[in-house]
Amino acid sequence: MRSKHHVIMSVVFVFLDGVGLAPATHDNPLAAAATPALHALLGGPLTLEQATQRISSTQRMLFKPIDATLGVPGLPQSGTGHTALLAGVNAAALHGRHQPHFPPVALRPLLAEQSIFRQVLARGGRATFANAFGPGYWQALAARRIRKSASVIAAEGAGLRFRDGNDLRDGQAVSWDVTNAAMQLREPDMNIPLVHPAEAGANLAALATDHEFVFYESFLPDLAGHGRLTPEARNDTPGIESQVQVVMALLDGLIGGVLGVLRPGDTVLITSDHGNVESLAEPVHTRNPVPLLAVGPGAAAFAQVEAISGIAQAIMNAL
Repeated sequence: MRSKHHVIMSVVFVFLDGVGLAPATHDNPLAAAATPALHALLGGPLTLEQATQRISSTQRMLFKPIDATLGVPGLPQSGTGHTALLAGVNAAALHGRHQPHFPPVALRPLLAEQSIFRQVLARGGRATFANAFGPGYWQALAARRIRKSASVIAAEGAGLRFRDGNDLRDGQAVSWDVTNAAMQLREPDMNIPLVHPAEAGANLAALATDHEFVFYESFLPDLAGHGRLTPEARNDTPGIESQVQVVMALLDGLIGGVLGVLRPGDTVLITSDHGNVESLAEPVHTRNPVPLLAVGPGAAAFAQVEAISGIAQAIMNAL
């Protein structure tokens, strides 16, 4: 059952790993991706040509490119990029370089103590991590087969409850792969049903009823860009370009589902940590800017953001 705590307005943060902005060329699979929800919103595909500083008065929308390099040489990476997004710091500069995969050990206390989750709670608001985790994830952590992601470190530091299979079945959580296919395969004893992407998006937006800040992350784009989609997500589709098409259709469905039920007072924010999926020629990350797309009454709060390290403070301003 949902809490009786209802909030007036919220920010729903949809974090998509590995999505950059590039011109609409043959090298950019995002230019040809079937993304009807984004096309309707932007007037075209998720490419650099559509991104402007203008805030639409009718749609209350801002779509602009922002920097993910943070002034540090080399290719942006997830470990420092996620930390920058969630803690509002130039993690790459603090660490002295871009770090892949997981946050630098020296920055993990800062992430736990200064994350956007903690900031929202300190102001008296409610924050939630929308992703569901099965017991297999926690077992892998305990066995040290995997390490904690930036989001898990931040959520733990804020004392948030992690959503599980029961939440997923009840429509109170969303799987990282949108449809629950990965959870269904990896956690067969949990009896998790498949969901349509639009339903997953509607479930995500509904969490804003009880929380000022809702965070959701998906690694599908980065996996597709690296050609590393798991079989359940890949749907037996060969080739990176085809995998990107599959992934973007899923995410567009999720975004459409969020926008379809989002309350008038809520704002949805979509951004990334580094480029990857927008370039077929580059088998690794890119130094391209990443999209900042904000839709709702809080969109203007993001107008001055120029880099991913400014996202956390802009969220607090929007709230």
